[in-house]
Amino acid sequence: MTTLSLKTVMAALIAGSLAVTAGAPAFAKGDGGMFDPAKFQERIEKRVDKALNGTDATQDQKKQIIGILQAAFTDMKPLHDKRVENRKAMRAAMEASTIDPAKIEQIRQDQMKIADDSSKRFTKALVDAGNVLNAQQRQAFFKTWGERHWGDHRGPKKG
Repeated sequence: MTTLSLKTVMAALIAGSLAVTAGAPAFAKGDGGMFDPAKFQERIEKRVDKALNGTDATQDQKKQIIGILQAAFTDMKPLHDKRVENRKAMRAAMEASTIDPAKIEQIRQDQMKIADDSSKRFTKALVDAGNVLNAQQRQAFFKTWGERHWGDHRGPKKG
């Protein structure tokens, strides 16, 4: 069995965390506190309204998309909780008096499975939301929705 470097393990954990946390801030505060369901619903509604602003999307379409996204984030909550548990387990494993490469590898594999499951669920929600809209609405929605997740966060290009 090969020994994993700390750099490899941490890179894998970071990659998994990025995939899992597409919607995770809605679930918990950085300190692990529970989220406020009313604020969560309001956050999704605002994001959907912003993403569909300037389109001819109906209230019914908006409600369908809000429902799709809320269901997805609800489904992803246990995955977020498991990711938090894994992060704690990895820290404990790395801080142990002896490093157990097999244990660390198992935690890493679990983290990658969680990331994959989260990515699949969130992608399904995005596809389902996209199917509620016509082509122009969908393009506007994903342009705005994606600015946060897929866009260039460094600001406008200069010169």
